Amino acid sequence: MGCFASTPKDSGGNRRKPTSIGEVSVYVPGLRIPRAVDFLQSLGDQLPKTLVERLTALRTRIVVMANQEGPTITRTRRKTQHGGSTLLDLHQALLDYLPVVLGLTKDGSHLQFKVQFNWVNQEDEEEETEMSNVWYEVLSVLHLMAMLQMSQANLLLLPRGSSDGHNHPKVSEENRRTSIDIFLKAAGYLDCAVKHVLPQFSAEQRRSLPVDLAEGTLRALCLQALGQGVDIQLGMAIDSSKATLAVKRRLSCEMVKYWQQAQDNLMNLPLANGWGEKHGLFVKWKYVEAKETQRSHMAWQLLLYKLQMNVSKKVRKHPKHSTPLRLLQEHRPSLEQ
Repeated sequence: MGCFASTPKDSGGNRRKPTSIGEVSVYVPGLRIPRAVDFLQSLGDQLPKTLVERLTALRTRIVVMANQEGPTITRTRRKTQHGGSTLLDLHQALLDYLPVVLGLTKDGSHLQFKVQFNWVNQEDEEEETEMSNVWYEVLSVLHLMAMLQMSQANLLLLPRGSSDGHNHPKVSEENRRTSIDIFLKAAGYLDCAVKHVLPQFSAEQRRSLPVDLAEGTLRALCLQALGQGVDIQLGMAIDSSKATLAVKRRLSCEMVKYWQQAQDNLMNLPLANGWGEKHGLFVKWKYVEAKETQRSHMAWQLLLYKLQMNVSKKVRKHPKHSTPLRLLQEHRPSLEQ
């Protein structure tokens, strides 16, 4: 029950080379696009006609939207109004569909093995993966919902110039705050996929899942979402005069931890081609960047500690002629370097 079938058009591995993805702040390793399913043929004599029609209508809407708009979503260059509305509409369609298709799994229903679901990664259109198991459909839906959220965060985090055209491009604080919530939502979808959906598959079926649905990939994406959310928080803390060095250091340590774990989860996966290789390089870059950020904050904290010790010594030597304020003013040039 629930067997897989992969249909590569060219077993030699000559895959389509992904086109330019444009400006990127959040790398999204390809959206998984659904293919059409005939619910009437599979379930027509086992479910009420109205329910079959509802399943068909909800999924057809997703198929049409994903195939028409999906390939352009992660390549949008500053077209936030069009891209943003497409993301929101497709995400809402998935939200409407998910509880209905989950009904096929209720109480271990035999119906969960009646329909053959077919999906393909937009960055790897030469191979489709299909499975007669509704949990494969649920897993694919959660993955797509998470990728849409990360694509939305990418649109929000692309720098934009001011209306007068004189200032350097920047990301608004409102967009940064919104992106943090979006990253947390994406991480929640992926965490649910790992903890509650993957266990529904047998060990053999899990080994047969496409690499973009492998446990390591899902965990890496979840950690990436958490890492990028902390990255935004750290950036806002650096810009805030109220954030203490301790807060910045804690955030920088969390960021390093998330990116290191994301890299560890990708290390043993076959990501040699297309989107997989790009994803691995993106995570590696962010991990190195996070370590450099952590190192700079630790160096700054050490400099401040040494300065405080120096000030304390001078106060003890000249208690009547030196004040902490005056000594700090004397050391301001070293602090600003």
